[in-house]
Amino acid sequence: MTRPRNDNFLRALLKEPTDHTPLWLMRQAGRYLPEYCATRRQAGDFLALCKSPGLACEVTLQPVERYDLDAAILFSDILTVPDAMGLGLYFETGEGPRFARPLRDEAAIAALASPPLEKLDYVFQAVTTIRKALNNRIPLIGFSGSPFTLACYMIEGGGSRDFRHIKTMLYARPELLHRVLTVTAEAVIAYLNTQIEAGAQTVMMFDTWGGALSQAAYLEFSLAYMRQIVARLHKTRDGERIPAILFTKGGGLWLEAIADSGCDAIGLDWTVNLGDARRRVGDKVALQGNLDPNVLFAPPEVIAREARKVLDAFGTGNSGHVFNLGHGISQFTPPEHVHALVEAVHDYRNH
Repeated sequence: MTRPRNDNFLRALLKEPTDHTPLWLMRQAGRYLPEYCATRRQAGDFLALCKSPGLACEVTLQPVERYDLDAAILFSDILTVPDAMGLGLYFETGEGPRFARPLRDEAAIAALASPPLEKLDYVFQAVTTIRKALNNRIPLIGFSGSPFTLACYMIEGGGSRDFRHIKTMLYARPELLHRVLTVTAEAVIAYLNTQIEAGAQTVMMFDTWGGALSQAAYLEFSLAYMRQIVARLHKTRDGERIPAILFTKGGGLWLEAIADSGCDAIGLDWTVNLGDARRRVGDKVALQGNLDPNVLFAPPEVIAREARKVLDAFGTGNSGHVFNLGHGISQFTPPEHVHALVEAVHDYRNH
């Protein structure tokens, strides 16, 4: 595997010198782009879009064609793994994802098994298709949800405001939750390693709901499982390092523990100052982030100013920082405002 022509993203993750601060955006392929909406209409629905390798490739490339980004991320969904476990994933219009058979009793939890990888073959086909289409321009990121975040959906049956079902299990029957997390972690290890074998050059775990936990619960029920996964990921492929990024939304309190997990980089939400984070983790890991996505609703000159603040906060030296948002881009973001952000980050390269 030869490195892409623009390998600044990979070099930043490995804390090697870079030509500029590399930039990509969480959910960069998505509903804020009119071309994405057109492709989704063509697919019929969101799941059909995810399960078509050709269309998944098409929407992965759309933001890369429109903006000068330093990485592409596989278009998929974190819930592909529990879907393959047979929990009956479906999407209600305006309601988000739902599971027809959430894990609410001991029998269902005892029967839970890591899914056959053939059920996720459409994801691996998409990775291979995208790598070929990128033609070594920029790196491709593969990803998964973290075991805890996946378990939130699997136990709650969908999104949740209070996480009542999973937290009741966590405190009242922790052995049941550990069973769910153990099975899910095994599935994530196989899933991410197969993405790497299919061509992903970096992998990222999204721990969207880890920040809803107490510190003790986060360490036991979220970070411990991400650490297990990182330890068993392929570290190299064809002689090239495969960096691993961990992102816990709301995880700013626990950066030192995350940095000790074995990951190569930590994704940060917008509540953390990058300079403070850099001082706290030292040279253990690279940092990714962390502009508030809602900045993109402001006028272009404000977007440029706020982007410079993030870059200034990281401090001197352009090694070890990947510019990103602190969470996914909003579907209501004007596409031209993303241009303003990309230009601001590029302009900063010349200072």
